[in-house]
Amino acid sequence: MERSREIAGFLRSRRAAITPERAGLESDGRVRRVPGLRRDEVARLAGVSTEYYTRLEQGRAGNPSAEVVEALCRALRLDTSEREHLTDLLMPDPNAARRAPTRPQRVRPGLYLMLDTLSHVPAFIVGRRTDVLAANRLARAVLTDFDALPANRRNLARYYLLDPRARETVGDWEKIAAETVAMLRLEAGRHPNDRQLADLVGELTLLSPEFSGWWNDHRVLRRTHGAKHYVHPVVGEMHFSYESFQVPGDTDQTLCVYNVEPESDSAKALQLLSSWTAPEFTAPEAPRTR
Repeated sequence: MERSREIAGFLRSRRAAITPERAGLESDGRVRRVPGLRRDEVARLAGVSTEYYTRLEQGRAGNPSAEVVEALCRALRLDTSEREHLTDLLMPDPNAARRAPTRPQRVRPGLYLMLDTLSHVPAFIVGRRTDVLAANRLARAVLTDFDALPANRRNLARYYLLDPRARETVGDWEKIAAETVAMLRLEAGRHPNDRQLADLVGELTLLSPEFSGWWNDHRVLRRTHGAKHYVHPVVGEMHFSYESFQVPGDTDQTLCVYNVEPESDSAKALQLLSSWTAPEFTAPEAPRTR
């Protein structure tokens, strides 16, 4: 990504999204020709000059101090994900280019064991670019069988935006797909030199009619918990409460667990799905007698 363009797009989108009233500004009686805040208003709220903020929004102000970045976050009322993204854009890691991710990610054996232990609920591990690195049997049954796909196609964004079945099985598909794009945008700020992520964005731009609109919104999101709704062709509707955890020792991997309320209709449907997808039991062969 071109850093100056990303900075400009994000700051413009955030100041357009906040009203003067929400920012705590009194009306000055001037006719507003743009939605949201003007540059001079953001500058005043952040305690910097209008000229400096203009150069900052245009990506021409170099690397601002942590105090300036924090002041901008407060002025624009940024949430946690937006703060993280603005920090990535304005205070990039000088070693980011050297550490651009290229090698395939690996899931350690203990995490595979954890997924098998969580056999009663869907659970999977997501890596960079929303790549699905590992998934237990129920996750493959509820979402899609990622293990049956080529390794370079096992990706949540590709599934939600490009697989026609996702639109039929994912409840509130538009919301979930848009949130996934916001997750990719956050990832792009963190890893601006990731060639594979750039290729994924290009593929989604070409093949998904909705992707460009959501991408150009500059929305960012790190999902930690929430609700999911799926409609399975065999067992029907299932409602999940999901939790996501960064894997200890590897901040580029996230464990996602879909929980259900005990004794609920969703729990019963999930139990039925578990039985339906369980591998056939093969009795051990009886010892031969002489």
